[in-house]
Amino acid sequence: MATKTTTPWGPAELVEELTVRQQAGERRFASIVQLLETANGERLVRFAYSTDGTARRGPVTLRQRDVERMHAGLAKRPELAEALGL
Repeated sequence: MATKTTTPWGPAELVEELTVRQQAGERRFASIVQLLETANGERLVRFAYSTDGTARRGPVTLRQRDVERMHAGLAKRPELAEALGL
């Protein structure tokens, strides 16, 4: 999963990613949690949401059941879970 990205702290590489699919009425979207690592080894966690496959910045809102699904997904992404303190 060697995807490069830019952060306020400089370039980083994507280590792990979790996508939580959501729906509100007819609207479908997803929240994304990413574990990034900078060139000097610092780990960053980024939250975003996506619509139509495009990641966007802004507030990310999760319902309780979405948080439960996120926790279940983190069981398969141990490095990301560790970065979140879980």
